[in-house]
Amino acid sequence: MNETDHVIVGKFAIEYRGVVQYYLMAGDVFRLHRLRWVMETSMLRTLARKHGSTVSKMAARFKAKVQAPHGPRTCFEACMPRDNGKELVARFGGIPLKRQKTAELTDRLAGPVYPHKELIRRLQGNRCEVCGRTGEVEVHHIRSLNDLVRLDGPSPDWMKIMAGRRRKALVVCGAFHERIHTRKPSTMLTQ
Repeated sequence: MNETDHVIVGKFAIEYRGVVQYYLMAGDVFRLHRLRWVMETSMLRTLARKHGSTVSKMAARFKAKVQAPHGPRTCFEACMPRDNGKELVARFGGIPLKRQKTAELTDRLAGPVYPHKELIRRLQGNRCEVCGRTGEVEVHHIRSLNDLVRLDGPSPDWMKIMAGRRRKALVVCGAFHERIHTRKPSTMLTQ
């Protein structure tokens, strides 16, 4: 639910398309209509939960018609605008469940399937999240968010940042990382 609509529809589409294209040479490929219904319903329920809406409203919002070799097909599409003006389109469905004796697997991945890129984006920024210094950065990890609770006094600034973001990783410069592990108080935020 934390992904964009384009990524959600794309993930379901890749899985469905891969299974269907694998079985297109089978004589009873039409039986995959059950798989289509289950995956379509799951996708629509995920989108409905994300937007706080209903499945029928999500179906109406994302429904689209595409031209297939066997005539027009109903599918679900989610678009993501880009800087160059051309939108990225993720499409679920639109594959006719008819036997193809000469079928070939032509599944193309539209980028990473599981783009957990928040930490990667933070690392590529090359900026300390505590003092703001740019350059080489390191990541400070903790085992659990419960480790951020201190009963013996006020928490350091870096603990407050991690608790506020609810993240177990913090991108910091080398000097600040050393300061965290030697437990010296930080004066970086006030300078």
